[in-house]
Amino acid sequence: MSSLGLRGIIRAVDLLTFGFLLFLLIITLIHIDQIRGAYLLISIYSLLMVTLSVLVYLRRRNNGPLSVVINDIIFPVIVVLLIFDSLGGLIKYINHTTYDQLLLRMDYLIFGCYPTVELERITTPVVTELMQFAYISYYFLPLILGITLKLERRESEFDFSLFLIILCFFISYIGYILFPALGPRYSIDHLQSIELRGVFLREKIDSLLNAIEGVKYDAFPSGHSGIALLVLYLSYRFKRRLFYIFLPVVIALLFSTVYLRYHYVVDVIGGVLLFLITVFAGEKMYRCWQGISSGQEGR
Repeated sequence: MSSLGLRGIIRAVDLLTFGFLLFLLIITLIHIDQIRGAYLLISIYSLLMVTLSVLVYLRRRNNGPLSVVINDIIFPVIVVLLIFDSLGGLIKYINHTTYDQLLLRMDYLIFGCYPTVELERITTPVVTELMQFAYISYYFLPLILGITLKLERRESEFDFSLFLIILCFFISYIGYILFPALGPRYSIDHLQSIELRGVFLREKIDSLLNAIEGVKYDAFPSGHSGIALLVLYLSYRFKRRLFYIFLPVVIALLFSTVYLRYHYVVDVIGGVLLFLITVFAGEKMYRCWQGISSGQEGR
């Protein structure tokens, strides 16, 4: 091996990403006759796998600032976004069952009502506006944590955090494939008597999210909840000051997922389980990779 060692060339997150892309590619190939646009999906997954391989190779030759930005920030964001976007063209063709009615019944059994309908009691434009901003904080929390760790040159903490965050995204995507659901804003819209209105930007943000995400059957588990809780956990471990900043934001985010009718409460519970599974499984997987790579470096 070179002086970088195996761990310096191939990271745990690289293997995780490559393996998940291969998993999606195999699923698409198996269902190629059922999936409309299958060849586009095959091209996307293949291109991402090739790009990842090239980036790993180039990292061995040059790991300068530009390489760091591309490998640690730009490429992970692109992978997460492209895979998520591809799910809309995958799920509805390979799993024709939707679980909205089951999730609705579970919410009703727990609360004796439909939570999104009951929350109309406290619905006001100001609250709605604040909840919308809390909801979109999900897109920034991981970046803030990652950039902070990078700027402080805490590479081992950054690599571990990146691995867990990407793992959490991928597990949530598997959940969407296994348990497709649209969410209460579609399934019980007819029961809602109040339209959600904000003060300034609520409608524009919601329209932008709908345009970007489309209809994805991505209600269960709540990835927003799982990722937010995971970032909160990682900030508690590695950057305690960020934890105290993130804590009220994450609490508001969890509430906003139901208030804004994106998720059932059961989805949020699923998000908590997603977070716990990610930490439990991710810790073991990462330690396993450290043992393997350290063994290779010692040869």
